[in-house]
Amino acid sequence: MPISQYTPEQLRQRLQEEAPVMLLDVREPHEFAYAKIAGSILIPLQQIPQRLEEIPSDRDVVVICHHGMRSQQACNYLEHVGFQRLINLRGGIDAWSLVCDASVPRY
Repeated sequence: MPISQYTPEQLRQRLQEEAPVMLLDVREPHEFAYAKIAGSILIPLQQIPQRLEEIPSDRDVVVICHHGMRSQQACNYLEHVGFQRLINLRGGIDAWSLVCDASVPRY
């Protein structure tokens, strides 16, 4: 089964609901420092294998990067090691800034 994809609008709607979701940002620290979605947790893509215990398996995890490519890679890896509740943010933080929150800087 393919990994679920959220548009920025779908993520915004989800964040307005009560259901807990983890926002996992897999960009590099300098990118995260420049632009992020409030409440996101940073685990750079290369560090995911060593930091799996920080990622919950009992709730949905929305994975975020710049344009949606690294986050898709992270989803594929996490699915491979047994995670099931994964959602990729299509278009990444750039699409989030364009569609949902213009206060988030684009780069």
